[in-house]
Amino acid sequence: MKNKISFLFTILILLSCSKDRDDEIVELTGDYEISDFIWKGLNEFYYWQESVTLLADSIDDNKNTYTKLISENSDPNPFFNSLLSPKDRFSIIVDDYVELQNTLQGIVASNGMEFGLSFQCSDCEEVFGFVKYVHPDSDAFNKNIKRGDLFTHINGIKLNRNNYRELLYGDALVYEISLSVYENGVFNLTEDKIELIKEENFQKNPIHVNKIINYESNSIGYLMYNQFLSDYNDELNEVFSNFKSGNITDLILDLRYNGGGSVSNCVVLSSLITGQFTGEVFSKQNWNSKLNDYWNSRNPDQLINKFVSSLSTGESLNSLNLQSIYIITSNQSASASELLINGLDSHIQVIQVGDTTVGKNVASITIHDYIDNDGNKNPNHTYAMQPIVLAIENSAGFSDYQDGLEPDHFIKEVSYNLGTLGSISEPLLLNTINIISGSGRLDINPENPFGEIIYDSHMKNNQRLIIETDIFKLQK
Repeated sequence: MKNKISFLFTILILLSCSKDRDDEIVELTGDYEISDFIWKGLNEFYYWQESVTLLADSIDDNKNTYTKLISENSDPNPFFNSLLSPKDRFSIIVDDYVELQNTLQGIVASNGMEFGLSFQCSDCEEVFGFVKYVHPDSDAFNKNIKRGDLFTHINGIKLNRNNYRELLYGDALVYEISLSVYENGVFNLTEDKIELIKEENFQKNPIHVNKIINYESNSIGYLMYNQFLSDYNDELNEVFSNFKSGNITDLILDLRYNGGGSVSNCVVLSSLITGQFTGEVFSKQNWNSKLNDYWNSRNPDQLINKFVSSLSTGESLNSLNLQSIYIITSNQSASASELLINGLDSHIQVIQVGDTTVGKNVASITIHDYIDNDGNKNPNHTYAMQPIVLAIENSAGFSDYQDGLEPDHFIKEVSYNLGTLGSISEPLLLNTINIISGSGRLDINPENPFGEIIYDSHMKNNQRLIIETDIFKLQK
């Protein structure tokens, strides 16, 4: 049985929808063909379409006006950016939709090392890297790279403000890191030089840690979940089966490294946490006025995401029926992570521990340049867009968190005291457990001796909230 909320939406932009427009204008080929695709896609689906003058419906009513606009904008990237609202922080365009689709599915070129970069001091240019975690079965994992490892050189070159992007994210799939230790206020190189090799289609498993922690009278389920991927619904259900059979009294959901992903997967996870709200509203969508009118006149239920009791396969969820949950966040928690917090907050008690989240209350879809009603893509280019198409709110109508969701207990993760993920001594987990047990927060972080964090490997993948549904045809 297919879930009502199963929104797998790579939306078709059907040229048949705007065929009359194409008949009126001169033939647009090459880069103009891409710009034509960009304008029509954003005019149809972009959330802020009505407030962007260059996306007004009236522009393509006149063949000369429209042709002039396209012919003056042959470069796809600047043209795309010129059509975005000043409010938009998240829409992107790519020249390789295969790479985009792989990224959305957690498939990327990776050596398995997730890291941050920070200045070595508050007034210097030198940079050091610190390992945040390592993906199992990756090259970094097999070479014994561990959370908390420090590195200052790539291929023998000292990292600084100006060279770190090229050294870490150039075209090469192989680079060598030189490990360092921080002693007496300085970084000293060790003898460890490790060559790391990126696997081009590495599948990241979002379920990084799951375990049951017995602490005093509490049996606490702990799940670190790092990306919302609908392909992992079965694995999530199995994790919750273990939590359920273990009779956990509390649940800690760690989203500190989760930048978002699939709405349908978010709803499944929320339904696993609860279970007592099946069929009730989890969240509601607000598109631009054209698409709101379309949905409301044809299928208004498509604007609502509801709690579910089973997977799309028909398998029942191992729901916990919890009345409260503890969620760990950071300034990288975004999109579907924030949707889960906000969606649950109007139903159960959500205790948020950590840092303020990113503040992404809007969602995107993938728009391809389709040339017919059968889903065939334009063979002349590989561009695709991932624009913001809607804002999303919880069942109480709240969606005003553009500045992020603030934690109930503010605790920042720091590079100089990371601890081991899943260990009871790890600072954020320990503090959360103490909040659960009533012991209170522990001030366990020493003064920061370093400069600001300037980069994180998670930033390379833009925070996204992906709406998924069946392919459908929009008809004017």
